[in-house]
Amino acid sequence: MNKDDIFDVYTDYLITSFSYTTATGLPTILDDAVSHDQETRFLSQQDLTSKERWKVIKKTAREIESEEGVLIFDHTLEEKSYSKEHDLICSHYDHTVGRAVKRINGLNCLYYANEVSLPVAFELVKKPIKCCDIKTKKEKRKSTITTNQHESETLY
Repeated sequence: MNKDDIFDVYTDYLITSFSYTTATGLPTILDDAVSHDQETRFLSQQDLTSKERWKVIKKTAREIESEEGVLIFDHTLEEKSYSKEHDLICSHYDHTVGRAVKRINGLNCLYYANEVSLPVAFELVKKPIKCCDIKTKKEKRKSTITTNQHESETLY
């Protein structure tokens, strides 16, 4: 089975599963048409870029395309309060608690048209620059680009 076929089968498996998904679950339901090793190699490959993701979903996007279609950007914060801080896991402002907390910040982009939401991009926000807050004298982290720049670069 080639890479594109494994991608299609694996995403269908995730979408249609009604219980926990496991690395051995897919080979089991497919009578070993896809091996656990094939699945593991597929999942451990290099991350898809937004450009590569677009190649996968472009046909579907064109099918639902509409003049009333919109792009929706959303930041998703995943709590990591007990993890060691670095570029990816660091303080991000969380509007639900009204303060900065240690999280992973993911930027999602959906195209919504004709009552269909299609994920078109996902990027993790990194803050590699360390600096000091003058008022609090505490170390902070900053991204190399603004949120608006990040959103526009996510699409290209």
